[in-house]
Amino acid sequence: MAAADEADPETVTPRDEPSPGRGTEPEPLAAHEQRQLTALRRFGTTGSLILAAGAFGAGANPVINPLSGTRLLGLLTRMPTVAMAACWLGMLMLVAAWLWMGRLCLPGRERMLDPRDLARTLAMWAIPLALCPPLFSTDMYSYLAQSEVAARGFDPYLVSPAVALGVDHPFTSNVPNIWRDTPSPYGPLFLMFGQLVSRLIGDNVVFGVLVWRAIMLCALAAAIWAIPKLARRCGVHPSAALWLGVANPIVLFHVVSGMHNEALMVGIMLPAIELGLRHVNTTGTLVTGMLLTVAGAIKPPGWVALGFFGICVALARGGRWRDLFRTGALLLAVFLATMTVITVGSGWGLGWIDTFDVPNRVKTAMAPLTAFGMAGGGLSTLLGLGNTIDAMLSITKVIGYLIVAAVCLWMLWVSFRGRMHPLAAMGVTFLTLALAVPVLWPWYLLWSVVPLALSTNNGRFRTTAMLICAASSLVIPPTGAGFVLRAYQIPLAVIAAIVAFVIALLLVRGRMPSLGLARPATQ
Repeated sequence: MAAADEADPETVTPRDEPSPGRGTEPEPLAAHEQRQLTALRRFGTTGSLILAAGAFGAGANPVINPLSGTRLLGLLTRMPTVAMAACWLGMLMLVAAWLWMGRLCLPGRERMLDPRDLARTLAMWAIPLALCPPLFSTDMYSYLAQSEVAARGFDPYLVSPAVALGVDHPFTSNVPNIWRDTPSPYGPLFLMFGQLVSRLIGDNVVFGVLVWRAIMLCALAAAIWAIPKLARRCGVHPSAALWLGVANPIVLFHVVSGMHNEALMVGIMLPAIELGLRHVNTTGTLVTGMLLTVAGAIKPPGWVALGFFGICVALARGGRWRDLFRTGALLLAVFLATMTVITVGSGWGLGWIDTFDVPNRVKTAMAPLTAFGMAGGGLSTLLGLGNTIDAMLSITKVIGYLIVAAVCLWMLWVSFRGRMHPLAAMGVTFLTLALAVPVLWPWYLLWSVVPLALSTNNGRFRTTAMLICAASSLVIPPTGAGFVLRAYQIPLAVIAAIVAFVIALLLVRGRMPSLGLARPATQ
């Protein structure tokens, strides 16, 4: 134990072996690649500016849009089809620029994009989206409403925004109808923090959105700090990890603009793991265990990281069974103590346990098991056996949770036996969780993409993840809601965006990296 406590914090890795891939550093980009980087950076920035402009007319704006009637910024609010076309064009340009940049970040290349250049590029693409109205989701209005419910002294796990605030309250009026009468689906610490935000902003929707966006961007910055360091430990080049993990269009669309609280979970989880691996001793494990519990109290998937961090610590201390049991017992005690403090401090008791199933009230065909259950129930209806959709969904939900439990236990085992890096195994578990739960949204993929991006060089994974992220980032419409009575606008806007996008591609032809899929190094 003492030897482990005195280990060099900068070099501790599982089983205390040197991390692979730390040998030869890639060279800087050649002159022609620097020109390609400049071109794709400007192309993506232009797309971000176009998307930001379209957000004023086709974003997830408040019901009472403060820009309506203004001379310049309100122009696009009166031309929703044009605004939507601008959004789709910006989305396509950002996705294309990200794919081009990926050619300069392939693991195993002799020349790699410098992480600082990648960070500057990410900043150029993110700043317009950070300054424009929200896009792709109305969840931030639920954050505001649920936090206000808590701030007024109600139990958010028993009382809905419609009851606590009234349907005419500025926060409630912006919450989608399906969520106005439901208890909070968010972790207790998230709502405790939300109370502070609510007391700061009053009932100002615009100010509230800006404050939450600043919070999410700070969390994203914390993740960006940790990712290169964790990637080095796993033998992955920081640029390769940052490109797939945070320059990803899902992050730009659903964290920078959409402001989902996955940012808070990941922004606490990754720095905590990095600090815990720097200081593999009792104090470091205690602090990291507490922070990971806090991450889970914001978004429950964060608790999964506790087990895999425990594997990292056990391996660093020798990888013996007694190391595993001691570390596991310590982290379990930290988890129980931290959650007891949070539960008692919130004053809401254990009601939050029953509300983790609240998001599952929405049925999304994107979730594989939900799609299977709906298809099976629909087939039984066609065969005259009755409507069994709800029964089928209940069965597939249980099956999904059993699959997650089995995969999690297996990944813990194979990582403890040294057959997979614990962070990669954690990413696989997160991926299984995202795909097996009854509801799947594109931003759920961040649970797995980020830890896998920093822990593996596997070429097939990176290619598959690239294609899935590019496709799924284009699935959610910019308004983040349906198009009741205006569905005709969608094909018109998409066709116009595609035509403009093709013209833009012709203008930059020959100045961008090839999109041919080279085979990167595997690990």
